[in-house]
Amino acid sequence: MDSKFSPGDKVRVMERSQPGHVRTPMYVRGKSGVIERIVGPQPNPETLAYGQSGLPYKMLYRVNFSQKVLWPDYEGEDNDSLEIEIYEHWLEQV
Repeated sequence: MDSKFSPGDKVRVMERSQPGHVRTPMYVRGKSGVIERIVGPQPNPETLAYGQSGLPYKMLYRVNFSQKVLWPDYEGEDNDSLEIEIYEHWLEQV
């Protein structure tokens, strides 16, 4: 399975309202970050959670977000960040 993104790519998390079990936190939806690393293909948790096979596998990435991007009122250091694992079908190129 080929990855769509590479480490260093700037991405944005899609802002969609999807009911049910998803592993994409609301606070990162619509926000931009940078691919830190490719975790690799994993079962899709959005179907796995409902007793299905989780197939086809989905590519999973570790994405780094600036804390100030996530929380505009953040009072910590400018270089503070948070890394979150996000599936490829939630990401788009910036």
